Amino acid sequence: MTIPTSKTFLITGVSSGLGRAFAEGALHAGHRVIGTVRRAADAEAFAALAPDRAHPLVLDVTDFDAIPVAVTAAERQVGIIDVLVNNAGYGHEGVLEESSIDDLQRQFSANVFGPVAMMKAVLPGMRERRRGRIINVTSMGGFITMPGISFYCGSKFALEGISEALGKELASFGIRVTALAPGQFRTDWAGRSMDRTPRTIGDYDAVMDPIRAARHAKSGNQPGDPAKAAQALLALVESANPPVRLFLGDDALDLVEQKLEAMKVELGAWDTLSRSTSFGCDRGATRSA
Repeated sequence: MTIPTSKTFLITGVSSGLGRAFAEGALHAGHRVIGTVRRAADAEAFAALAPDRAHPLVLDVTDFDAIPVAVTAAERQVGIIDVLVNNAGYGHEGVLEESSIDDLQRQFSANVFGPVAMMKAVLPGMRERRRGRIINVTSMGGFITMPGISFYCGSKFALEGISEALGKELASFGIRVTALAPGQFRTDWAGRSMDRTPRTIGDYDAVMDPIRAARHAKSGNQPGDPAKAAQALLALVESANPPVRLFLGDDALDLVEQKLEAMKVELGAWDTLSRSTSFGCDRGATRSA
């Protein structure tokens, strides 16, 4: 049996939810964890988890200019970063027409631009060492979609695409990138952590009111166990050939499989029109489903 080598993790958003579970799992496995928090009280609580291996870093991941300095200082104090886990982020619930551009900008700042800034901060060192792991926590909502969280899905779709493309850029350097896409886990994501746009347009009541009520009812009763997600993360880090994306949870896998099947049917139905746009193509421009 091979004993895993102790690593230094940098995990964003460790004060609660999956981020806290990921950090606790890594610490329990004997690793060192630099964990970002936004408040001094959260920093104290995190440091108390393992005084010699839990290293809080007070940092808002939307403060892009502060990230490179903070990461450099953390590496100088704790050691080189072997694994970056971009976990910090939040959900925005709201009909697109009712939600503001400011809502969209805040969502992308936390869920896309912050993770990209973190990656840019650790990549020079990982590239020089020719090794490293980057795990971007996305969501099943980064592949499937649901009404009422269009901004959130858009941000997670963006991070999925960035992760996949980045993985191809870094493959020859020995750096592996995985999008970790959870389904519903028992965290505060759908509760106090979610940003909700007030309802204003009655035409959306029939769509949105049941969704909002169901999400409130499910909060605290989700099927996913954060501690088991942490174990999956550790297995992913130890894998010699990690996947491009890893879905977590029966719900995530079931919904993704349903979407893949629907996509396959739709692609077939519109195959002729899709292939009709090349120079010299004489295929018919339409095809009935």
